[in-house]
Amino acid sequence: MVEATDRKSAAPDGSDENPKKEERRWTLADFDIGKPLGRGKFGNVYLARERKSKYVVALKVLFKNQLQQSQVEHQLRREIEIQSHLRHPNILRLYGYFYDQTRVYLILEYAARGELYKELQRCRVFGEKRAATYIASLARALMYCHEKHVIHRDIKPENLLVGMKGELKIADFGWSVHTFNRRRTMCGTLDYLPPEMVESKEHDAGVDIWSLGILCYEFLFGSPPFEAKMTSDTYKRITRVDLKFPPKPVISAAAKDLICQLLVKDSSQRLPLKQLLVHPWILANADPSGIYGSFVS
Repeated sequence: MVEATDRKSAAPDGSDENPKKEERRWTLADFDIGKPLGRGKFGNVYLARERKSKYVVALKVLFKNQLQQSQVEHQLRREIEIQSHLRHPNILRLYGYFYDQTRVYLILEYAARGELYKELQRCRVFGEKRAATYIASLARALMYCHEKHVIHRDIKPENLLVGMKGELKIADFGWSVHTFNRRRTMCGTLDYLPPEMVESKEHDAGVDIWSLGILCYEFLFGSPPFEAKMTSDTYKRITRVDLKFPPKPVISAAAKDLICQLLVKDSSQRLPLKQLLVHPWILANADPSGIYGSFVS
């Protein structure tokens, strides 16, 4: 069984860069496979160790027939192209990939503390210091993405992992796009869709800012703000920005102010990420290191 260790963020061959395909052709024989880390629609993720370097990674195994049946091969190619070029402490590294006749394998950074979604389920809500630290970390990561003309388009707890030190990592770029233009495709998760997607209008990087507002609300109150029993009602609440704050848990006015500035119907009027980082609630609560350690949730 592979044992997890806290290693620096480098490639499995020990370098700081991705292994180039022409220099290193990976095969399954290069890895010792350990315990399952998670299961997805198209395959599973396993703890693994590269035999030569002893470097611990997460190996995502995707089945070609399932990818083909769902017609998402192009989406996977785009995900690999985008994620493999991103270098940020709050973005999960994609070191490389390989494939055989039936499967595609992604060699990913191992996030030792697992899925944020499970942690949020366990805690139900996060305290303001923890929530602010996470939101600031994600804002910095998304600023980096947007500077590289990448829109993530699916920020949610299920797509976030926690590293060994407690740092948050964006882990799934399946809906991300390289873009210099506005887009029209509706994608992502219902409760996190912005009004412009619901109304089938063009969208840009503002969709990620909206998602941060939804995420912040869910961290603090335990559920997305526009959740409703019927899908049609959720759509209506989103398009109206029918934002309501429950009386409990008791959350500061500054936190609510930030959420209100992010969840604005006109995407051009949403709080820019650079201004988010100097919002009073962030300055008062977020750990500048971006690491959630000994906070009480």
